[in-house]
Amino acid sequence: MLQAMTRHKLAPTATAALGRTLLGAALLGAYRKQDEHIQIQFRGDGPLGGILAVADTSGQVKGKVNNPQADPPLRPDGKLAVGAATGQGQLCVTRSHPAQPQPYTGVVRIVSGEIAEDLAAYLAESEQTNSALALGVCIGRDLNVRSAGGYLVQVLPFCSDETLDQLEKNLTGMPTMTQLLNQGLTPQQITDKILEGLGSSSSGKSIVPRYGPCEPTALKDRMLRAVASLGVQEVRSIIEEQGKVEVTCELCNEQFQFSEADVMEYV
Repeated sequence: MLQAMTRHKLAPTATAALGRTLLGAALLGAYRKQDEHIQIQFRGDGPLGGILAVADTSGQVKGKVNNPQADPPLRPDGKLAVGAATGQGQLCVTRSHPAQPQPYTGVVRIVSGEIAEDLAAYLAESEQTNSALALGVCIGRDLNVRSAGGYLVQVLPFCSDETLDQLEKNLTGMPTMTQLLNQGLTPQQITDKILEGLGSSSSGKSIVPRYGPCEPTALKDRMLRAVASLGVQEVRSIIEEQGKVEVTCELCNEQFQFSEADVMEYV
């Protein structure tokens, strides 16, 4: 989350909104088919102007907001007004995999703009999956990200009524994700609280989210291929007019400049 904030120079509310969306994308993308990618897009009418996040199954995630400086007044309870910053509109979630003939996209209305509630509604409406989803980004008085985290609990079709009752009891009594983070609980301790009375294991697979991929070498190669796809005539026209081709990755906020010789190797 800190990388997202510093790369995009985000205001506090924009940091919380993008941070929650990045966490949600990482959770929805985790433990899926290898090479699957997920894209989450909030098309709201709030001052953020829209939120975009993309993630893969390994925990790599990155994104952006259209207005990094969006920072509406705090809510009456003193919390960041993420819902007001997001606004009303549509939430679009796209899943893609190389083996699939075309991506699957689900579109639902934005329920609250608080991100977690909207993603849970998407899972229920579009993927017919009952879920409990919590996301939190803690921002300190110095306006830096102190911690961020979330959890996603999905109910499988063969879940017994007894298990479901216990799970609902546990979740009803759970503090918010931000409170859990402020308490300094580890992921395993949070898992134990969610699954209290049901049994939890520390031997499961874990994924550490990371912002990216934004490695300069990989980005430069991808940007060069994108420029080369414009065609020889268009590339030469740009270079004659500007003396170079300048490209920016909006999600990493990295800028590259290419000469005609650089691009022609890829045409």
